[in-house]
Amino acid sequence: MSNRLYRLLFGLLLLIALYFDLYPMIYALVGMAVFEGITNIRIPLLISRLRGTDAPNPNEGSLGIAFHTRTRFEAERGWRLLVAFMLVISVFVFPDALWFVPWFMGFAILGAGVSGVCPMFLALKWSGLR
Repeated sequence: MSNRLYRLLFGLLLLIALYFDLYPMIYALVGMAVFEGITNIRIPLLISRLRGTDAPNPNEGSLGIAFHTRTRFEAERGWRLLVAFMLVISVFVFPDALWFVPWFMGFAILGAGVSGVCPMFLALKWSGLR
């Protein structure tokens, strides 16, 4: 499983959960993103290991740009933590004021899965994450 497919599924599940008001599903997505971000045990890595294939390319989706790495913290981990934080803030803390943020995130993550280019991932890579 590639990170691209993971983003496609994550965005699709987020949009389905938002459309049908499935808050337990949103809790599960946030919990999964936090767990993966903290422990670095990611679903694409686990599936690749179970299938006996190589791990997903960490530079997948970086458009071939050579970024300068300033820290050992991975951009994929940062992306997952940032997504979880933004979902918690916009869905559970300020749901009336920020109702459009999770929808925007869902469509953006779905678009990143379809196109293979995630602007937030590129911004994290540009900021110096590995």
